[in-house]
Amino acid sequence: MAVPKRKTTPSRRGMRRSHDALTVAAFHECPDCGELKRPHNLCTHCGKYNGREIVSVGL
Repeated sequence: MAVPKRKTTPSRRGMRRSHDALTVAAFHECPDCGELKRPHNLCTHCGKYNGREIVSVGL
């Protein structure tokens, strides 16, 4: 059975975990309606993507 020969130091443990942090989700303002939306996604408020209406949204 594989067993570590030495205790892992807190520094080495922290360096290993440095990439495990959650990133904040990016949001951009929709150029048509001004609502916040995820980049490269359809605007859920106005139904437009890249200046074109993709989904008709009844307001």
